[in-house]
Amino acid sequence: MLLASCSGGGQAEKKGRGPSGPAQVGYVVVQAADVPVTAELAGRVTAFQTSEVRPQVAGIVQKRLFREGSLVRAGQTLYQIDPSLYQAQAAQASANLQSARASAEAAQVRAQRYRPLAEMEAVSKQDYTDAAAQARQAQAAVAQNGAQLRTAQINLRFTRVPAPITGRIGRSLVTEGALVTANQGEPLAVIQRLDPIFVDIQQSSADMLSMRKALAKGGVAPASATVHLKLEDGSDYGYSGTVEFAEVMVNANTGTVTLRARFPNPEGLLLPGMFARAIFDQAINTRAILVPQAGVARDPRGNATVFVVGPGNRAVARSVVAERTLGANWVVTQGLAPGDKVIVQGTANLRNDAEIRPVPYTAPQRIEAPKRGQGAQGGATKKGG
Repeated sequence: MLLASCSGGGQAEKKGRGPSGPAQVGYVVVQAADVPVTAELAGRVTAFQTSEVRPQVAGIVQKRLFREGSLVRAGQTLYQIDPSLYQAQAAQASANLQSARASAEAAQVRAQRYRPLAEMEAVSKQDYTDAAAQARQAQAAVAQNGAQLRTAQINLRFTRVPAPITGRIGRSLVTEGALVTANQGEPLAVIQRLDPIFVDIQQSSADMLSMRKALAKGGVAPASATVHLKLEDGSDYGYSGTVEFAEVMVNANTGTVTLRARFPNPEGLLLPGMFARAIFDQAINTRAILVPQAGVARDPRGNATVFVVGPGNRAVARSVVAERTLGANWVVTQGLAPGDKVIVQGTANLRNDAEIRPVPYTAPQRIEAPKRGQGAQGGATKKGG
């Protein structure tokens, strides 16, 4: 009897059935969910505004009136160019204007005196016509000299070179005593506005085309344009940004499209030319299914497989497409349907078409003690003894 009992227990184990019958497995019922389609792309920081400080008149730089690397305000004087020549030109233009006004006044009085005399035929009408024309020419000369005075005053004002925008100014590219001209190629300095700041993100045209096709087919909805940055040292940037626009042309050399995002930069941490990784949701997949990572297995080629509860409480292996994760879940885009029962517990030795006893994943695992005389090592022995 002892030998028969031991032999019977071994045959039950060989058939793959435990002392309690089919193996108990835990499953979850999957449903379609809104899953963001996240992209991580390379980006480069660009100044929000950039202005080159250039002279508009020629002359010798007398003073530099700013500290290199400091914050300057729009309209603040940065350089003083020698104003002596332009002061003289303004004074000359002012004197010419006064002379023109005096001549115009005399011509106007002469024309007024000739008018009644011409009516009485004391003077010829031609003389009156000439006097009236001279008065109008004198008024035109006043306007012409007034314009020359304003030009001279503008040139005099240009001897004080102002900041075009508010921002951080770089190093000065000229020194005191340097000769500058209005048409020179090199700027005096460069000002950049760094708060807010832009990040130019490069996305391949193929990826953008695929996204637009997915949006057109349905099942994918556009997402908000919030962007997060990962800096060069791997840390996360503390502020989020928004996508401002996408260029309407593809770079012929790189095959990419530029997306421009705007970020706050109150601490000046982002600097122009810096590289970063931009992470943002391009769209939302409304038909994706989330499966816990424990329920997805992969073969040596990387193909994903899950077990589902099939008819008759049997395990059915099913190939799925799971290309990325979201938290503790795989995002399955093909191979499953809402309502499928995916096995996520007890899959270690599970085989296709194996008989199973499925329970919800949240249910506690019940482990029963072996019954008397059913495969317990030593139990039958002790009884027989």
